[in-house]
Amino acid sequence: MLINDVFASRVIQARQRMSHKGTFGRVLLIGGCYPYGGAIIMAALACVYSGAGLVTVATEKDNISSLHSQLPEAMAFDLYDVAFLKGQMEIADVILIGSGLGETRQAREVFQVVLEGVQRHQTLIIDGSALNLLADTQRDQWQVGNLILTPHQKEWERLSGLAVASQNENSTQATLGKFPENTVLVAKSHATKIYQGQQIAYLEVGGPHQAIGGMGDTLAGLIAGLVAQFPVNLFATTATATYLHSAIADELGQEAYIVLPTAISKEIPKWMKRLSGE
Repeated sequence: MLINDVFASRVIQARQRMSHKGTFGRVLLIGGCYPYGGAIIMAALACVYSGAGLVTVATEKDNISSLHSQLPEAMAFDLYDVAFLKGQMEIADVILIGSGLGETRQAREVFQVVLEGVQRHQTLIIDGSALNLLADTQRDQWQVGNLILTPHQKEWERLSGLAVASQNENSTQATLGKFPENTVLVAKSHATKIYQGQQIAYLEVGGPHQAIGGMGDTLAGLIAGLVAQFPVNLFATTATATYLHSAIADELGQEAYIVLPTAISKEIPKWMKRLSGE
């Protein structure tokens, strides 16, 4: 199925007048370890700009001041305060882990805490280095609520065992069947596709102007923000977020050689307002 403005407008709804910040979801973002502090900041920017009601960031303590200087709307705490992390996990609707997390011993310990603590009603989005950490775990640990994976081709190779040259619609669908039921896969490439079961969503937007660091972190944060607000159909919501990310980039790319991820985030509220019909 093709994802376009018409499809996205069915997902993005106008906000009800009788609502409050809790109505629009609690998101916990985990990552931003040295030297990748900017990754979680870009994810948080996209999450807040997409309208998530309450956004909390677990990152290294030294990264918090940088985060707050750019995004005072987000709460933040020390990633390695495990007791506080567990408490924030309990109240989250959506958990995103991996943007700038790294693969150190401490990162692996945090990832394990998340895998063991996520609840069945929550949505877990695994991005970036956390995809490699997932590949190193036993498959019986993958049964973790609603799961969204956002790998590029090499990350999908590690997770699925499919060599990049062997990755096509049939092989990807077949391999996804070995993952927890209803897992949503965003298979990132020059022709990104979104999978869930027998469903495949295609995009006709996006281009080389997006080939810059932080683009995936921004996409992950945007997915988290939309899922927090529109959780009924994870496939449709994830596909809509992926579409918005590239459609905005295409519009900005008409006047720019490359498009910064942070520039995409700043345009998200305008696009959502238009698509919601407000």
